[in-house]
Amino acid sequence: MNRRAMLTAVAAATALPALLSSTATFAQASMAPSDAEKKHADDTKKVGSLSLATSRVATEKASDPMVKEFAKWEVAEQETIAYILKSIKMEGKAQGALQRPSDSEVEAMLHEESKSALEKLKVTSGAAFDKAFVTAQLDGHKKLLAIQEDYLKVGQNREHLSVTKLARGQIKEHIDHLDMVKSKVG
Repeated sequence: MNRRAMLTAVAAATALPALLSSTATFAQASMAPSDAEKKHADDTKKVGSLSLATSRVATEKASDPMVKEFAKWEVAEQETIAYILKSIKMEGKAQGALQRPSDSEVEAMLHEESKSALEKLKVTSGAAFDKAFVTAQLDGHKKLLAIQEDYLKVGQNREHLSVTKLARGQIKEHIDHLDMVKSKVG
């Protein structure tokens, strides 16, 4: 009887490294982002980068207090989302500290049309700035919402889906808030 227990223990000890290795390989493969996750992250970063860039400008240039406050919130949110999407791809230990993207990193994500829209906004001021900023934010948030909804239909990664669900809720709240601000600023 002891001999059987000892043989079983030896067999288990021999098989355990192979089992752990195959489990680790499976876990790494299942954590690798799929095409759906990559597309979602890229699309979110592109649209979110314009929202972040224009909001950074609005924190300085907005004349309406509600517009300025929204811009401040949007900067914080977009910096957080940008870092989360970046950290999902990073290997190693997760960090609690937020690493905000620099202006050059944000602008590198913008395509030519977005760069042009940002430059137009930078030269606008007063009530015209507030109106243009709110209109651009509404348009961007509607695009962001569509990106989240599209990914939620096909996504498979639990963590990525969870972040997307949270983002979707925030985006919907922002659209409602922007509609209210738009009715005030025109």
